[in-house]
Amino acid sequence: MQDLSIVMPKMGESVMEATIIKWLKQEGDMVSESESILEVATDKVDSDIPTPHAGRLKQILVQPGSIIAIGAPIAIMEVEDSVIQAAHTAPPPLFTALPSTTPVSDIPATDTSDTSSAIPFYNSSGRFYSPLVRHMAAAEEVQYEEMLRIPGTGKNNRVTKTDLQAYLAHRAKPSTTPSKSVSAEPDLASLQQHMQPGDEIVAMDRVRKLTAERMVTAMQTIPHVTSFVEADVTHIVEGKQQHSEAFKAKIGIGLTYTPMFMQAVARTLQNFPMINVTVQGHYIIQHKAINIGLAVALPNGNLIVPVVKHVNQQSLTDLALQTHQLVDKARNFQLLPDDIADGTYTISNIGSFKNLMGTPIIMQPQAAILAVGAIVKKPVVIDDGTGNDQIGIRHMMYLSHTYDHRVIDGALGGQFVKEVADALATLDVGRELHNY
Repeated sequence: MQDLSIVMPKMGESVMEATIIKWLKQEGDMVSESESILEVATDKVDSDIPTPHAGRLKQILVQPGSIIAIGAPIAIMEVEDSVIQAAHTAPPPLFTALPSTTPVSDIPATDTSDTSSAIPFYNSSGRFYSPLVRHMAAAEEVQYEEMLRIPGTGKNNRVTKTDLQAYLAHRAKPSTTPSKSVSAEPDLASLQQHMQPGDEIVAMDRVRKLTAERMVTAMQTIPHVTSFVEADVTHIVEGKQQHSEAFKAKIGIGLTYTPMFMQAVARTLQNFPMINVTVQGHYIIQHKAINIGLAVALPNGNLIVPVVKHVNQQSLTDLALQTHQLVDKARNFQLLPDDIADGTYTISNIGSFKNLMGTPIIMQPQAAILAVGAIVKKPVVIDDGTGNDQIGIRHMMYLSHTYDHRVIDGALGGQFVKEVADALATLDVGRELHNY
């Protein structure tokens, strides 16, 4: 038996550090291959970290709450000699071989518990502050108002560690000790004064707190406007019914409406490039790639938005497969940061909960979001093309398009959702699935 050092794995191209949430295994526990051993969090997503090999968890080097750089050691695992040989030949991403000359006690364990609650993950312009930057700011007593003035050199003007260090090096020392800000968080005693028998206090978890911050920031920053259109989706309902059985037999997954919605939206976005934008301060970034996020409700009551990349370049079968994989990963808490990054537009399927229509909140820094309602059968007046109206039973649904009125006017937002409805009405499922 020999030791391997478990390191913080790469979580995505833009992720430089992650926070340890909790260890799922304790020191001395045996771990099976591919079994999850800890939960970690980044700015974007929580993930379980599995082990590629079986062994015994010998020593935990970092405790929950610690912010750890990607590639830094987090634990020591005892494995068979054959695993060491394989690691030297082709090291898996989670493990690095621990040199026999390195005592376990000499491996540094970084403990930088996150005490940065005064600095939000996003400011009012949608700018990110990473866990490391937030922790540094809290440790140096940098106020939120100061953070807003620091120029950022990272992606989308993000303030990096280097930017904050440069600011701190030239920061004027305050003449008086700043008074501590009074937290708006009520204490338990005050809450209990307003409780009735049987009431229960439920604390928000980390993801719910982050979601709350983002939703409040979005509503405070973005003037939301929503346009509604009723779409006749009889054609895709009949197409789905006709092809579902053969599709599942060939591909192995059920055929759902979600990839059809995505395809219709992506094709419409190609005709409306000013909808496929993100807003950064007073600048509009018009995106060539059409990356559509899907709002997914998780078993624990939280919400996550995985992103399907380059939707307009994929077939309906490819979209069905990718959607299935991402939703499955989301519901099993296996998403990585790259799985939810770079979205340019979002779809929320509120119809899965039998809701007819809604007014969704925009995912900053995107400029629009579409809520698709429940598909219901109803009598509809039909123009047969000869001037004679008829009453027919059709499958109808409402589309709710919410957009940022700073950059999208009502005419553009309304025209877009009407064209999405037209695209759904004419989508030929059989032709789109010709390659399955």
